[in-house]
Amino acid sequence: MPTIAFAGLAHIHTPGFINMIGKRSDIKVKSVWDHHAVRAERRATELKAAVATSVEAIANDPEIDGVVVCSETDRHEAIVLPLAKGKKHLFVEKPLGIGAGDAYRMANAIDAAGIKFQTGYFRRGDPVFIRVKQLVDEGKFGTITRARGSNCHHGAIGGWFDQKPNNPEADWNWMADLKQAGVGAFGDLGTHMLDILMWMLGPIESVTATLDPVTKRYAGCDETGEALMRFKRGTIGTLAAGWVDWHDPVTLQISGTELTATVMQGKLHLKAAGAKDVEVVESLPNALPHAFELFLDALSGKSVPLVRAQEAADRSAVMEAMYSAAGSHTWMTPRKA
Repeated sequence: MPTIAFAGLAHIHTPGFINMIGKRSDIKVKSVWDHHAVRAERRATELKAAVATSVEAIANDPEIDGVVVCSETDRHEAIVLPLAKGKKHLFVEKPLGIGAGDAYRMANAIDAAGIKFQTGYFRRGDPVFIRVKQLVDEGKFGTITRARGSNCHHGAIGGWFDQKPNNPEADWNWMADLKQAGVGAFGDLGTHMLDILMWMLGPIESVTATLDPVTKRYAGCDETGEALMRFKRGTIGTLAAGWVDWHDPVTLQISGTELTATVMQGKLHLKAAGAKDVEVVESLPNALPHAFELFLDALSGKSVPLVRAQEAADRSAVMEAMYSAAGSHTWMTPRKA
């Protein structure tokens, strides 16, 4: 039975991951570590695990096969590098890095160690996105001229990231602090659809963006944004994301000379060249398990699709360029590894 540990417990998805583990009988949690002692103790109690003295103690523990990293983003590198050196398989919550520099250093260390890697890009498991990628790979769109992704919710309006100093295990305020998170609302949610667009369409050549704090509930933190990008294949793309939306009906559009695909209200709509009507696709591939479940499955010996570390680093590099472009009102080229 694979044995895992947690190194960092700050991310808003941590409770969900703990719940997933609790429903499985094929994974054992041995220890947890967090720089916040109260948070570590409370999560250790939930997981029936011990509190580790340090990240290095986890890295050097021969009984531990894999580690879940759910820390603040600016702590990722200091946690990931010793764990990679210790040959621990890694789930690192998105985004991988604050920007290109730390993300590529981590990705290179992960690849050099030859370990399994996964991050939280769960949208790849959605049947509608799987089908659209199949159509892209099969060349059904002809020349793809335009693409759009959107991922929004009302977290800022709902105060999801308000500080909770008396409840540290549920205090997500750091996610609205760009120094710790690297991004605000646009990067937090936008990275999911950025991943989908790059997964389907490949590398991005240049970007620009505009960001807005809207409610100004979180000092210095953007709450919504839009980006424009040019893919190396020539496609023009746009990306929308924010914490101030009550509805996000159209999450993906891919337009080509032979086919247009729209994911609207969770349904896939296709319009082929010359066709009179729009087809609402009912027959779709099976959904994949959540990205975190796939990591646990991989530790248990199953052959499952995982996100590569270099892919995760590429997304951090593009998002860094989008934030830089928004600040300078220019077009930016993402930094390379």
